[in-house]
Amino acid sequence: MGATKSTRMKIVREAKDFSVYVVRCADGTLYTGVTNDVTARIREHNSATIGAKYTRSRRPVRLAYHEKGYTHGEALSREYAVKQLSRMQKEALIKTKPTKKTKPALKKKS
Repeated sequence: MGATKSTRMKIVREAKDFSVYVVRCADGTLYTGVTNDVTARIREHNSATIGAKYTRSRRPVRLAYHEKGYTHGEALSREYAVKQLSRMQKEALIKTKPTKKTKPALKKKS
């Protein structure tokens, strides 16, 4: 027998596949949120019919920063912590950790 819906939801929320993201809105403001699919969520923010109420009048939005590898609960806690930062602290956070991670070049053996 398969797992119940509530069990499946619990498993999904416990998986470490949630991200905390910050988008820069067209008016320069920053919006912080949680998702398990950053690309789809940005698309939703820029959609004509869905997305957060805050970003609807501030389109287009662009991804400025994201962190991945959280459970749902961890992501919500991190989101709260980021939202408590001042604008200057958020800008510093955006500058210190780029959105895209690049792998270091492999060193050739001599």
